[in-house]
Amino acid sequence: MKDTYMQVQVIDGIFYIIVLIMSVVVHEFCHGYAAYLQGDNTARDQNRLTLNPLKHLDPFGSVILPALLLLMHTDFLIGWARPVPYNPNNLRNKKTGTIWVAIAGILANILLAVIFGLLIRFGTVFGLPPYTNDPTLINPFYKIAIIIVIVNLVLAIFNLVPIPPLDGSKVLFALLPARLRSIENFLERWGIFVLLLFILTLWKFIAPLVSIAFSFLTGLQY
Repeated sequence: MKDTYMQVQVIDGIFYIIVLIMSVVVHEFCHGYAAYLQGDNTARDQNRLTLNPLKHLDPFGSVILPALLLLMHTDFLIGWARPVPYNPNNLRNKKTGTIWVAIAGILANILLAVIFGLLIRFGTVFGLPPYTNDPTLINPFYKIAIIIVIVNLVLAIFNLVPIPPLDGSKVLFALLPARLRSIENFLERWGIFVLLLFILTLWKFIAPLVSIAFSFLTGLQY
């Protein structure tokens, strides 16, 4: 029984990393596509306007870090792909265009979470067997779908935080009046340290939003 449980844990970990990789790839693709729709061809010209994972993977952020977090049994699983390049000066409207580019990845993650969350909730309508909490009996679709919902909710909520290099900071900087540009300068310079401090001290207060959203979408307890 113990060996079976360990095998399930290992398989779940592999699925988490695969889902995370594909989710951050979709996230970055949508940034580039939003920029393309706004008039910037940078991502397309650099062959980054694609869902091919090999074009987006960051060896550390996409594979090594998530694997380490899983091995450490942390409650926080996150990762990233190489940012898709874009030139804000090419956007038809620099301010609103920058905001759309910034939130495009977040909206993509939310959409994935909603789609698979509703499929979990109404799985029997599509001919799937009822959901079970037994990890050895659960239908593989539910197992993968649950991981997709969790990973994409974490990515969406985490990226809303207005600290560089997260997408929320791009929205914040686009909306900041000129007299508050010192805030942008400070965060651009020290953002990575502020972000680390945020993860260590404040994320635990925001993380419950993931479980709330998960339960709302799927009808299951997180």
